[in-house]
Amino acid sequence: MANLRPALLDALRRAATDAAGEGVKFVVNSGWRSPAYEDQLRREAIAKYGSEAEAARWVATGTTSPHVSGDAVDIGPAHATPWLSAHGAAYGLCQIYGNEPWHYELRPEAIADGCPRMYADPTQDPRMQQ
Repeated sequence: MANLRPALLDALRRAATDAAGEGVKFVVNSGWRSPAYEDQLRREAIAKYGSEAEAARWVATGTTSPHVSGDAVDIGPAHATPWLSAHGAAYGLCQIYGNEPWHYELRPEAIADGCPRMYADPTQDPRMQQ
């Protein structure tokens, strides 16, 4: 959990505590990533999916990834993410991409207003267009 933004880490801890009280345990499978590691993941995704365009639906670059800035986490196991999808807004934790039910970012305004509408995948996110 090193290098995550403190507010994100705090929200995750509060959510995990409450989830555990309901018998749901979730873990951070991936948090902060170095730019070099993110770029490695992108190269691996290009090899796996066969094109830069398809890889962009799943992995950002070292310059655009919210993981690199400490603003995103991937949550597991898969059976725990429905709890976070249902309750995450109360902590400001929102699923950002429809194709990535494990990817969460802190959106403090969600506590009052609910999570924003999800992007279909990262290619629809203006932050990825840099």
